[in-house]
Amino acid sequence: MGNGGSGKTWLALRLAEPLGLPLVHLDDVHWEPGRYGIARDRAVVHEDVRTLAAGEAWLIEGVYGRYVDIALPRTTALIWLDLSEDECVANIMRRGIQGGESQESFDGLVKWVSEYRIRKNNWNSFDAHLKLYESFSGQKARLTSRDEIDAYAKNFLRS
Repeated sequence: MGNGGSGKTWLALRLAEPLGLPLVHLDDVHWEPGRYGIARDRAVVHEDVRTLAAGEAWLIEGVYGRYVDIALPRTTALIWLDLSEDECVANIMRRGIQGGESQESFDGLVKWVSEYRIRKNNWNSFDAHLKLYESFSGQKARLTSRDEIDAYAKNFLRS
């Protein structure tokens, strides 16, 4: 889990295949297919996440704390990518507009990413991710730099 642009997808892609795990992108679960920016019905998404988390083994990545919370009881390892907002915004800018996104929605995403630590009453905030991380009793890592993320990926696959 982590802010938008923190590298969640990058890390997940490097871990899932070598570990032989199906990869679930929470963006794909949350948004209508091919319609980035239009959220699916929340009850349907919650049920989909419960079903996915009931699987034997998986790797789920995303920013959505409310969905992480649903999967947490069956989670064996939790990785929190806690990069600075400036670095996350820079990553979003490098990545550019994706998947049918409009310039307006892209600009909104950049603003949203820049507000990670000041968002309140939001499952996708720093505060919510901190609570999820602190409440998790299994194997966990909080990575705060690109170098830490790179090293974690390399070391995880060696172990």
